[in-house]
Amino acid sequence: QVQLVESGGGLVQAGGSLRLTCAASGRTFSNHTMAWFRQAPGKEREFVTNMNYYYDFTYYADSVKGRFTVSRDNAKNTVYLQMNSLKPEDTAVYYCNSWIRSDPSEYDYWGQGTQVTVSS
Repeated sequence: QVQLVESGGGLVQAGGSLRLTCAASGRTFSNHTMAWFRQAPGKEREFVTNMNYYYDFTYYADSVKGRFTVSRDNAKNTVYLQMNSLKPEDTAVYYCNSWIRSDPSEYDYWGQGTQVTVSS
């Protein structure tokens, strides 16, 4: 059974930092590229970043490049998102998932997500 549990969100001022955590079930995580997505109020869910299982490939959306860093700990079935220099436009619910494609409509299951709010 797929299980994704995101945590670490909160309220932060612009310019601040947060670190999100995603705990995934073994079947979802093992040998899979993992990805982060986000959905801002009134907007569609969008791709943020992903990292392959072997730690040697990452990809970032242009909007977060240079500010966000994805990492993972395969021994813990956990993926992280370090978010620095946060902007109000980063306000969204953040989700992780086992990577299929960048189109969120391709995914059948999502966790509850974690809310990130950046104040100006």
